[in-house]
Amino acid sequence: MRKWIPLAAICLGAFMLLVDVSIVNVALPKMSADLNSSFTSLQWVVDIYALTLAALLMVCGSFGDRLGHRRLYLCGLVLFAAASLVCALAPDAATLITARAAQGVGGATMMTSTTALIAGAYQGRDRGAAFGVWGAVNGAAAAIGPVLGGLLTDQFGWRSIFLVNLPIAAVALAMTLGKGLRLPRPHAVEGRVDAAGALAFTVFAAALTYGLIESGSHGWGSTVVQVPLSGAAAALIVFAVVELRVRRPLLDLSLLRNRSFTGLLVGGLLMNAAAFAELTYTSLWLQQALGLSPLDAGLAVSPMAATAFVVALGTGRSLHRFPPQLPIGVGLLFIGTGTLLLTAVSATSGWSALLPGMLVTGVGVGLSTPTLMATALGSVAPQRAGMASGALNTSRQLGYALGIAVLGTIFQQHAHGHSARAAFAAGLHPVFLTAGVTGLVAGVLVLTAVRRPHTTALAHPVATSSAAGAPAGQADNIAR
Repeated sequence: MRKWIPLAAICLGAFMLLVDVSIVNVALPKMSADLNSSFTSLQWVVDIYALTLAALLMVCGSFGDRLGHRRLYLCGLVLFAAASLVCALAPDAATLITARAAQGVGGATMMTSTTALIAGAYQGRDRGAAFGVWGAVNGAAAAIGPVLGGLLTDQFGWRSIFLVNLPIAAVALAMTLGKGLRLPRPHAVEGRVDAAGALAFTVFAAALTYGLIESGSHGWGSTVVQVPLSGAAAALIVFAVVELRVRRPLLDLSLLRNRSFTGLLVGGLLMNAAAFAELTYTSLWLQQALGLSPLDAGLAVSPMAATAFVVALGTGRSLHRFPPQLPIGVGLLFIGTGTLLLTAVSATSGWSALLPGMLVTGVGVGLSTPTLMATALGSVAPQRAGMASGALNTSRQLGYALGIAVLGTIFQQHAHGHSARAAFAAGLHPVFLTAGVTGLVAGVLVLTAVRRPHTTALAHPVATSSAAGAPAGQADNIAR
């Protein structure tokens, strides 16, 4: 049993950071009332966490290759716990948003290290079993997050959703510092981290998200919107120039010539935007328009994650028999169809109107996510697998962040009516429609662009660090 202590420590940390992606949604109305915050502030409480993850995943992987993934995991764990405490004590929305950003930094350092630590701790059948448990924990975090958030908020207030991280982090820290996580020291990657590329990408992601969020309240022609969007375009150009010139780039842009890999990156980005971003506004509708408690709101949206977990668990062993673009592409079509079913929500609907769409979307998530990462790794040369995994995880987190921003703008522009129920229904209809069409487009894109990989990476979905200083390969998960 002692050999599984490292896995337990890693899974505790992974569970904590992934639960925090969804646990906040059902607590937003209580936060808003307590802190007297605006709708835009609510968006940032959710979005800043995903945005920070997206912006820092690749650079944190590079630091892990140079400093050691165990050390990076410990630093991330401590930072995440400290930021959680600040979140719980936040006196205003600005403090909460800042602390959520710090949580994202800690989460990025942990996320880039988990699979490298598992790969270093286990070999052979033990490694396969370890990644199976790790994947199940990721799926469970997605399913439990809304329910746990609702339960804690109902019983102890919204601040408890952050305080619960402290004992979990303490146990994981004790296990990691003890005898449990003695891992072989990997060969250090030489060379400097691509700091210029990391800074340019961070500015691009932050400026783009900020501009999209502010467009809802200020309009597209506002300087508050135009300046950050122009800055995002400039930062993206700088990032491309830097990556073409630096010796060890965060992302080798030549990978984008690979049609399958590019299709998977775009598909992953659109999948998170289509499947998960609208849940933020769905939770607001359930509580502010229907008057459900946080716990009941969490239970109302949990069928999607629960279905995804069951489908992924039941089909995971058989999906390898099919060309990988089929489960991914068909799964995305299910996601698009399920989200379109949510447009049935009207001013007179109850929570049960969500159930058909949630179940169909869950089937799509369960079909597409288990194969997505392995296919991305298999579509590139093995020595680029680490970089590919970092790029895909980044695209998925960025898709979630941008999805919240875009759908929030759409919601604000259409949420009008004589009652809260009417206003929410008017705002949610175009939100669900946009997300549904996005899922369908992503499905068609993957089915037409992605082909069966010809490399051996699919047989070894856990990649080690590449020579270019990329993060270690990461298994996929349902939660984002």
